[in-house]
Amino acid sequence: MGSSRAKEQRAARRAKMEKMRRAEAARRRRARVLTWICAATVVAGVIAGGWYLVERNDSQNEAAERAAAAPVKGEKSFEDLDRNHVTTPVDYKMSPAVGGDHNPLWMNCNGDVYGQEISETNAVHSLEHGAVWVTYGDKIAAKDLSALRARVQKTPYTLLSPYRSQTSPVTLSAWGKQLNVDSASDPRVDSFLDKYVQGKQTPEPGAACTGGKPA
Repeated sequence: MGSSRAKEQRAARRAKMEKMRRAEAARRRRARVLTWICAATVVAGVIAGGWYLVERNDSQNEAAERAAAAPVKGEKSFEDLDRNHVTTPVDYKMSPAVGGDHNPLWMNCNGDVYGQEISETNAVHSLEHGAVWVTYGDKIAAKDLSALRARVQKTPYTLLSPYRSQTSPVTLSAWGKQLNVDSASDPRVDSFLDKYVQGKQTPEPGAACTGGKPA
């Protein structure tokens, strides 16, 4: 009878241990499944985040390219400009000139400020090198002239000079591009300089703005 009771106890222990073993195996399976699910969720999140960042960067790049390609508000464009070197006066179709035949020697344009009117044919050669020529008329305010001087002096590939026959207080000219503004504080001044100093319109990008005509 004692032997029978011992067998029953051993059988009960084995049954209990088997139950515990099955429970532990089930727990491990659940843990593995949860691990797989979490890993898959993380991978999916990384992939989705990566695509989001790629698409966001693409959208930002496209927006930047559109902004760079867009003209500055109010600017005028001129096309089919000749580029011959001449030593005779040129009858330009726009004033100040933004391109066309020009003197073989460019005007120094490394942030140069001129107090007197300069040769237009030399200035046009500077535009061919990617400079922006800033000119001002007689009606410009003293504070605007001071601001223009400071802006040009710290900007390579620019030059400043009076141009008394112009009707606008301030005119900015690049090769084939021109903008008239009423004051130096107009935000389009910076926009024009940022866009057209050595801009895509430049026929000879990187050409010298020093070693030319000083005045």
